[in-house]
Amino acid sequence: MDFDLTEEQDMLRDVVRGVCSSYAGLDVVRAMEDDPVGYPPELWKQLAELDLIGLLLPTEYGGSGMTALEGALVYQELGRALAPSPHFVSAVLSGGVLVAAGSEEQKQAWLPAIARGEAILTTAVLEPSGGFRPLGIETRATPTGDGWTLTGTKWHVPFASSADRLVVLARTGDGAEDLDVFLVAADASGVSMAQQKTLASDNQWAVTLDGVTVPAADRIGPEGSGWATWSTALSDGLILLAAQAVGGAQFALDITTQYAKDRKQFDKPLGAFQALSHYLADAKTAVDGAETLVFEAAWARSEGRDIARLAPMAKLFACQTYRDVTAMAQQIFGGVGFTVEYDIQLYFRRAKSLQIGWLDDQALEERIAAAILD
Repeated sequence: MDFDLTEEQDMLRDVVRGVCSSYAGLDVVRAMEDDPVGYPPELWKQLAELDLIGLLLPTEYGGSGMTALEGALVYQELGRALAPSPHFVSAVLSGGVLVAAGSEEQKQAWLPAIARGEAILTTAVLEPSGGFRPLGIETRATPTGDGWTLTGTKWHVPFASSADRLVVLARTGDGAEDLDVFLVAADASGVSMAQQKTLASDNQWAVTLDGVTVPAADRIGPEGSGWATWSTALSDGLILLAAQAVGGAQFALDITTQYAKDRKQFDKPLGAFQALSHYLADAKTAVDGAETLVFEAAWARSEGRDIARLAPMAKLFACQTYRDVTAMAQQIFGGVGFTVEYDIQLYFRRAKSLQIGWLDDQALEERIAAAILD
């Protein structure tokens, strides 16, 4: 493994950092908290113009065909900036599902539009009484004539109010993995939404499907293949979420270190106190370790190697590190660190949200154990 960045990768990182600085500063992040849209249109437009939305999508469908290494670099910068955008659910997860199992007609219809930023797709997977396993999916898809009827409730659907289509995982049989993926029009009859408030104040929705009719052509992949398709797309996404966590942890550590240099108690900087300096040293060690693990996973994916173990390991360790670093940072900042005027609380809240989102620690540990033991 060679972790030295190429000149092109360095340029990519600088471009993304510049875009985030110009269009997704922390003032914008604050303005987007609990906003019904949840992302700044100017940022989305810039990402599209720079071909960053379709970065990982195949070139034959309008994407750039880059590898997971470039994806990790982009998400590291998005994490540093806390940039609010539907990029992950639209271009990574929904696009990944279509690439993995979509028909040629589905790919031609949606992937170029996703890459251009003209269409937004989001994933509807989690349910009120379910977890991250296939048996947690209770939304039922019933065959009716030349299509399907979907009934159920999905929670924590990101950017649902801005989506053109919902990528819905629904049950088509009684077996644990008798699941299929469907493209559901967000404005279809029977679809209703209610915004959910979250720890991160990001854009998430409860989506109710009440007898929603879906044409047969809008099922993705062969019947019964939904869980395998979703798992494939999510496995790639875990690496990018881990990179996002590393970027956030790095910036949180940077501003905490600067505060420890500037803030004085008893006529000396906070960082001069041995206990606090040890906290910062431990944090730096953990963040650098998380970054190495993330790029090892991204490298393995770009080389076509198995990531069944590395992807959940990267997300598990990076998100634990992000949460621990920001919690430590809150202690160094003291009481003011919890006030909305200080930026560190933005990172602390998002660190915890990212840690429990998509796959939580227990689900990640189970995946790692399965990769080792099965």
